[in-house]
Amino acid sequence: MERRHFLAASIATSAAALSGNAAAQPPAPAREFYQLRRYNLKSGPQLKLTEDYLGDALIPALSHLGMGPIGAFRLDIGQDTPAYYALIPGPSVAALAEIDLHLAEDEDFLKIASPFWNSTAAAPAFERVESSLLAAFPGWPKLTPPASSATKGKRIFQLRTYESPSNGEHVRKVEMFHSGEFDIFLKAGFHPVFFGDTVLGSHLPNLTYMLSFENTAELEAKWDVFRADPAWKKLSSSPRFAFDQIVTNISNLVLSPLACSQI
Repeated sequence: MERRHFLAASIATSAAALSGNAAAQPPAPAREFYQLRRYNLKSGPQLKLTEDYLGDALIPALSHLGMGPIGAFRLDIGQDTPAYYALIPGPSVAALAEIDLHLAEDEDFLKIASPFWNSTAAAPAFERVESSLLAAFPGWPKLTPPASSATKGKRIFQLRTYESPSNGEHVRKVEMFHSGEFDIFLKAGFHPVFFGDTVLGSHLPNLTYMLSFENTAELEAKWDVFRADPAWKKLSSSPRFAFDQIVTNISNLVLSPLACSQI
């Protein structure tokens, strides 16, 4: 219930800003930023080497820098497996952009990370790393791990990216989330982890969000509830959002947490 009240207050603030009445509302909570990394790997030694790096070196070092909780995931369903993902929350774009600069000066980190950090062309630790920077939506300003993260319980994650044909259509899709879509997710029983507007990355403009489920059966059942909700049908058919195609491509991945994941 507290989460719903918090969300309602955030959405009200965003709506007031759009209408020019923000002065009558309390200030919106400071929003986080996220670095989302994808490690493209080959089956074999790279898998263990990268997982050890994430769990033994990267996550502890980032936690020491005050960042977290940090997610580490295996790509189960999606294009170009195997791949691992890391989700790193931070207070600013600058803090996230400078992560590797700080790590390069951390002697303890470098000692533990050496097999990965100092790998050679003859035995690379990964094929390539892709990274993007995202800003949390005003209406969902903080990452919210599921309760099962704390107990290392059974859980999977769905990572969805929506690409839009123009900046204007992208802004309209973000607005759609703040115009009722958050509430429809919650009403359907989803557990959203984060919603992010991509600041730097590929296939721009786009947004990415993550949902958590116990298993794929729950994932499918919750989406059935979402699609059947009259509120969703009304919102998705609104002239404001349905007069043109505001999303032209959707990337839909299913991930499972690595043992070291804090999410």
